Amino acid sequence: MLLANLSTRILDYLAWQKHAGASLKFFLLEQLPVLTSRTYDLPVSWTKGAPLADWIRPRVLELTYTSYEMTPWANYLGDDGPPFVWDERRRFLMRAELDAAYCHLYGIGRADVDLVLDSFRAFKNKQPAVFQDTKDEIVRVYEAMAEGRPFTQPSLTPPPAQGPRHPPGTSPLTRVIPAGGPPKNPTAPAAKKKRRGKSAPDQLGGGLFGLDEVEGGDIQLDLLNLFGEDEQA
Repeated sequence: MLLANLSTRILDYLAWQKHAGASLKFFLLEQLPVLTSRTYDLPVSWTKGAPLADWIRPRVLELTYTSYEMTPWANYLGDDGPPFVWDERRRFLMRAELDAAYCHLYGIGRADVDLVLDSFRAFKNKQPAVFQDTKDEIVRVYEAMAEGRPFTQPSLTPPPAQGPRHPPGTSPLTRVIPAGGPPKNPTAPAAKKKRRGKSAPDQLGGGLFGLDEVEGGDIQLDLLNLFGEDEQA
């Protein structure tokens, strides 16, 4: 829940009100208005009586578990299958749902949703078409949640945490298979994903980074491996 909260656009916007630099000191991080854990124990209008945590957790799982290096994290979230395929469209829709949901959880009114999203000027100026698609989807979901209407797009079928996965033992984002081997209870193998260029439709994810950047992220993966060795020691 904390990871979902820290990754939302609304908290990014709020962080800018505290600090405008490129780095964030820990004492500033402690001042950010992060929602309390009690927030996730109760249902909200769009969870159909289920705790909010049960709605958020599957989205966080599929968005983060795209490499075998993240297997311990997936196990912690109750998943023992192989990593999920990095599907830009599904990622785009799940992130839009989370952004819209957190706008409601923070009590952001409809007019202020536009203010928050339009404040991402670098994104808007560099990728205007992608920015508009992202804003439109977040607003669409936000309004549907407010009015109690269905908001899940057909493209997000099957639902979060049930999306396509890589065949057992394979993942283009994985460099080191965990010592215990790949998970033993995978779902049906998914078709191999083709590499595509950086056209606007392929960049809809709106996530922390795109597929091309992840595949070049040797430093990040080395750090993950190092942390794993430290834990074993």
